[in-house]
Amino acid sequence: EPNKSVNPDEVVAIGAAIQAGVLGGEVKDVLLLDVTPLTLGIETLGGVATPIIDRNTTIPTKRSQVFSTAADNQTQVEIHIVQGERPMAQDNKSLGRFILDGIPPAPRGVPQIEVTFDIDASGLLSVTAKDKATGREQSIKITGSTGLKKEEVEEMTKQAELHAEEDAKKKDLTEAKNAADALIFTAEKSLKDAGDKVKEEDKKGIGELIKQLREEAGKDDKSAIESKTRELSDALQKIGSQMYGSTGSPQGQGTEGQSDAGTEDVKEKGSKNKKDEEKPEEGEVVN
Repeated sequence: EPNKSVNPDEVVAIGAAIQAGVLGGEVKDVLLLDVTPLTLGIETLGGVATPIIDRNTTIPTKRSQVFSTAADNQTQVEIHIVQGERPMAQDNKSLGRFILDGIPPAPRGVPQIEVTFDIDASGLLSVTAKDKATGREQSIKITGSTGLKKEEVEEMTKQAELHAEEDAKKKDLTEAKNAADALIFTAEKSLKDAGDKVKEEDKKGIGELIKQLREEAGKDDKSAIESKTRELSDALQKIGSQMYGSTGSPQGQGTEGQSDAGTEDVKEKGSKNKKDEEKPEEGEVVN
């Protein structure tokens, strides 16, 4: 015998009435989930705003990403928290800064700095930076990150839309410069490690290409930077073949320590396997 104590028509009607009451502001005892009005992130190499928590994420929420250093023997990093939808940090709202120091000296890209954004139900944002090698950490608490006025959110979103094209060009140029810088670092390290396995004339050729790329990276011609980056990359592949040929490495055999400098490789915590999680993004957090 079906239970007829609940009238389906009444349930639908009551639900519609509650929804109308919520929209009209008359019903208070209904849980409404708050969201982040704008993207939250940090400034990384070249002034790029790297997102940590995307806009419209339901709170409370917690997100972590692993970054690394931009220079050899860098013992501290500045964490600059920004809010907004534009790709460059300077064009967004600055929420705060703090320094994580005491990082053991190491080559660029080696230290692992875990940055965590934690927003509680009241909208309080806590940002923590932790050196995974030493456990040393610093943090900052920011109030009001989710309490922006509707007009502020609309204006910042509007500005992002208005400047979308020029912002994209600016970000692309910055990423080209970052890739060039990372390749120069890899090339100089490769020459140093090569020793007598590479012909002297090839070393000189690489050195000249490094010089040319460094000069172009100091300018604002994206196409020229990318062209010189490809030239240097191709030359490095050739001397790489020489090096492995001289050591008798079997063709097709995998090698360890291959560089992926200049590629976007931020891993959100828990999104990949353990091996991938431990791989920081090289040259991201700046001093």
